[in-house]
Amino acid sequence: MLEREVKLRFDTEDGRLRQRGCALRLRHENGTGVVTFKGPVLSSAMKLRPEFETAVAEPDSMRTVLEELGYRPWFTYEKYREEYSLPGVIVAIDETPIGTFVEVEGGEDEILAVTRQLGRTPDQFVLGSYRTLFVESAGRGGDMVFEAK
Repeated sequence: MLEREVKLRFDTEDGRLRQRGCALRLRHENGTGVVTFKGPVLSSAMKLRPEFETAVAEPDSMRTVLEELGYRPWFTYEKYREEYSLPGVIVAIDETPIGTFVEVEGGEDEILAVTRQLGRTPDQFVLGSYRTLFVESAGRGGDMVFEAK
């Protein structure tokens, strides 16, 4: 089922999380949310990083909590996601304002097995974040959101 997601990335005013290579994100979907902390990217042929997340019943209240703790939203991005389960992985197709991407999430061995089945090799992996891809494609900052119709 295709799901619309709105994600806000948070950081301190001085960018402490980004300086450490970390991310703090609040995701809105279907009236609920998920707060996620992502640690620095680990050295690998693919994008691997520690990730901790938990469901949030009231994302607007969670946003207030984060802001009261000194975090501010600095980047908003939207996408439509459809997920499929394969042994040991989730394959997600993301439609974003800058194109469509396939994400394979799971353990390193399982990701490599599934990407081989899809006819891909690690040298074809896109390792940049959606923020990085957006800045590279748009040539500017701002938010990665769909144009209002």
